[in-house]
Amino acid sequence: MTKITADALVSTGIPGLDEILGGGLPRDRTYLVKGPPGVGKTTLALQFLLSGVEKGERCLYITLSETRDELNGVAESHGWSLDGVKLFELTQAEAEAGAGEYTMYHPSEIELGHAMKSLLVEVEQFRPQRVVFDSLSEVRLLAQQPLRYRRQILALKQYFAGTNCTVLLLDDQSAEVDNHLESLAHGVIALERRVPHYGGARRQLEVMKLRGVQFRDGFHDFTIQRGGLQVYPRLVAADHLAGTQQEVVTSGVSELDGLLGGGLNRGTATLVLGPSGSGKSALAAHFLCAVTGRGERGVVYTFDEGSHTLFTRAHGLGLPLAERVKSGHARVQQIDPAEMGPGQFAHLVRTAVEQEGMRFIIIDSLTGYLNAMTEEHFLLNQLHELLTFLGRAGVVTILVATQHGLIGSNMLTPVDVSYLADAVILLRYFEAGGCVHNAISVVKKRTGAHERTIREFALTSSGVRVGAPLRDFHGVLTGVPTYTGKTDPLMQEGTMRGSDE
Repeated sequence: MTKITADALVSTGIPGLDEILGGGLPRDRTYLVKGPPGVGKTTLALQFLLSGVEKGERCLYITLSETRDELNGVAESHGWSLDGVKLFELTQAEAEAGAGEYTMYHPSEIELGHAMKSLLVEVEQFRPQRVVFDSLSEVRLLAQQPLRYRRQILALKQYFAGTNCTVLLLDDQSAEVDNHLESLAHGVIALERRVPHYGGARRQLEVMKLRGVQFRDGFHDFTIQRGGLQVYPRLVAADHLAGTQQEVVTSGVSELDGLLGGGLNRGTATLVLGPSGSGKSALAAHFLCAVTGRGERGVVYTFDEGSHTLFTRAHGLGLPLAERVKSGHARVQQIDPAEMGPGQFAHLVRTAVEQEGMRFIIIDSLTGYLNAMTEEHFLLNQLHELLTFLGRAGVVTILVATQHGLIGSNMLTPVDVSYLADAVILLRYFEAGGCVHNAISVVKKRTGAHERTIREFALTSSGVRVGAPLRDFHGVLTGVPTYTGKTDPLMQEGTMRGSDE
C-alpha cells in the first residue's frame, strides 16, 4: 500500500484511534461509524469535529436524531464547548414541510427529498471541511425502501466527494441494514458494547475497513470518560524494537542472588509461585526497593490488596517502600479489574514504560488478574503479548501467583503460566521441630545457570532473609521433610544460618 503523508490525514481527535488508523483518516473521504445506541458514536463524532475546530477548520454537525440541547448537554458533560461547531438541526417538521403540496407521489419521497435539499443548501452555504451526519437510521425511515435508501446514500457520498470535506456518517443499526452500505464508505469503524455478569460494561472498536491504508486490525478496548473516548490500541509486541541490554539486576541479598545465578536478567519475566502468606509479595517488594534504591523507577500493580496494606507490610519488614514512592522512584497502583479490561491494563503498563520510564514492574497478583477477568477471551494471549513487549523494552517483570493449598508437593496453580516466565521462584511451607518454616528455590531460569538447592527463607523486621541450603533435609517440598543431620540447622530466635554472614 502507498504510504499516506501526514498532510493527507485528518486527526480524529482521539490519540489511540489515530494510532490504530496509522495517523488518522485520509482527508476528503466519507466514513461510516456504526454501533448500537449508547456505545459512544456521538462522543466520537464531537471529538472529531472539535479536533478540526482546534486547527481552524469549518465544522458542521447535521442532526436528525439529536436536538441542539441534547448535543450541548453531551458536550458539557465532557467539559467541551461547541461554540466553534455549526449545528444544523434537520427536524422532522422541516423534513415534512411541503409534503402536502404533492399528491402524485408517496409522502416518503417528498419528505426525503426535502430533507436532502435542506441539507445540501446548508452545506453549500457553509462550505465545511468536516461534517458529521447523525444519523442514517432517520434517512432509512424516510426512504422506507432499501433501494431508495441506498441510492440516496450513494448520491450523498458522490456530492461530498467534490466538496473537499471529510464526512462521518453515524448509524445506530436500529433496523435490519443493507450491508452493501459498508461498501459505499471509504472506511468503516464499528463500536461494540457488552455487559459481563459482573463489573462495568466493556467497550471495543474495530476498524473493519480503510481503503489504501495499513491500519491495525482486530478489536481494541476503549472507555468513555469525562473528556471523551479513550482508546487503547491492541498491543503488538512485534511493532517495538528489542533492546540488547544484558544487565543483571540484583536483590542485595547474596544468598538470593546466588539462587538466581547472580540476579534477574534485564528484559525477563520472573514468576513467583507459592501458597498464600508464604512471602511472595514481600520478596517482590524487596526487589523493587533494591532496584529503585539504585536510581531506577518501578511500579507495583496490585489486584488483591490495597496499597495501604502493602505499605504497612513493607514498613514491618524494614523496606523503605513509602520513601521510594515519595521520591518518585516507585509507584503503587491499585487496579480494580471489575472496571478495567485487559486491553486498558496493557495500555496502562505500556504508558508507564514508554512515558514514565518504568524499568521494573510487579503484577501482584496474576491469580487475581486472571480470576477477575474470567469472561475475557484469549486473556493468556494478551498476557503473552504484554510480557513480550516488556522484554523487548528491557523491563524486569515479576509476576506473583498464588497456588491452592498450604503444604505439600501437589499444590495446584489456577492457570499454568509458567511457560510464559523466563524464571520461576518457588516458595513453600515445611514443618520441622514442631514449627512451620519457609523454603525457597529456583526451579527454572532460561537465561543462564542457577543454583538448584533449596534454602530456608524468612521475613524479618530487617527484611528478607535467606539461609544456607537445606542439605540435611529430604522431602522439603512435600511439607513434611525428614531430617538427617546431627545439629539443628534452622533459625533460632529470628536468626538464620548464612542469612547475612
